[in-house]
Amino acid sequence: MGFIGRWVVLTLATMVAVWLVPGIETVGGAWLGPIMCALVLALVNATVKPIMNIISLPLTIITLGIFYLVINALMLQLASFLSREIFHAGIYIQSFGSAFIGAIIISIVAMIVGGVTGLD
Repeated sequence: MGFIGRWVVLTLATMVAVWLVPGIETVGGAWLGPIMCALVLALVNATVKPIMNIISLPLTIITLGIFYLVINALMLQLASFLSREIFHAGIYIQSFGSAFIGAIIISIVAMIVGGVTGLD
């Protein structure tokens, strides 16, 4: 139940980010948008993100890990774009700043929800 649990946790975290961050809006429905974006985000985090982490390792070391937040924001923007293009449902992010704040919120909420429920 690893992938399904991660998908549920990311869906809840994405819904919280949509609710809190003014620059993030749902596309395709209040429920369907975050669900589809979380699905794509889980797939992107499993495939593309490890490659990006390896490529950006020197910059991440130089910035003492702060650049990892930028990678999270880029993965959120990629997942947002892909979910809207593939499923015509997802989230729309207005700016990189909104993606940055949204990625931080999604990371924190996913960590808390995953830790409490044990789904992650």
